[in-house]
Amino acid sequence: MLKSGDITKRKSEKGHSEKRPNSGVRATISAILILIIIVCCVILAVYYAGTYKSEKEYSDLLIGAQTDIEENPIDFSALTESNSEIYAWIQIEDTNIDYPIVQSANDDEFYLKHSAANQSYSASGAIYTEMVNSTDFSDPVTLIYGHNGYGSTMFTTLHYFEDEDFFNEHEYFTIYLDGRKLTYQIISAFEYDDRHIMNSFDFSDSAMLLSFQQMLQSPEATVKNVRQELDVELGEDSKIVILSTCISGKEDYRYLVSAVLVKDEVTV
Repeated sequence: MLKSGDITKRKSEKGHSEKRPNSGVRATISAILILIIIVCCVILAVYYAGTYKSEKEYSDLLIGAQTDIEENPIDFSALTESNSEIYAWIQIEDTNIDYPIVQSANDDEFYLKHSAANQSYSASGAIYTEMVNSTDFSDPVTLIYGHNGYGSTMFTTLHYFEDEDFFNEHEYFTIYLDGRKLTYQIISAFEYDDRHIMNSFDFSDSAMLLSFQQMLQSPEATVKNVRQELDVELGEDSKIVILSTCISGKEDYRYLVSAVLVKDEVTV
């Protein structure tokens, strides 16, 4: 026969034994849920990391494929109908320099006294380069020539750069080619002797080229303006353009405006 105390004890033991499995199940379920959450977080982290990487790679690819394209204001097809030797156009803001650039195929002096428009005789000549230079402005140094003193035509207004304020306020000029826009930053403007620069320096010699570039940045002239800070550093890969014209009353000197290519854009 069981005593009342034994009955109470067994009930207590039964109740205790029934609670153990419930507590263990809850703990197991909690552990599984936590594990699921962790796994989900890892999966999400991997997914978003991969998505970000993919999007960035695509973005970089897209940026690399993009080109700044703008409308070319010069109709070269129309120009070359009247003169096939027109290959570029130069514009300098707030001057009268807004002309085609030509290069004779067989006579470097031809455009001293001939018009770029139709090759007819013209005392003021044209804006031109010589055969020593390529017509794509890929040379380390390109010389562009134009007359001074024929009213305000050709390169006469290049002398505006003798004024320090004008020089400081006009940093850039533009040269257009068929399908391209070249932007040049002006390095210096100064008086120089009348030597033929392209025949006096071997620009294929890197030491001579760098020495010439240093001269452009620090010319020994009483009449000069120099830009102290440039958008690009001059070096062996720089593309320099020098605009050259005469100086009234100084037959043995030339006025030069030197500039470096800072932007090459595709146009339509």
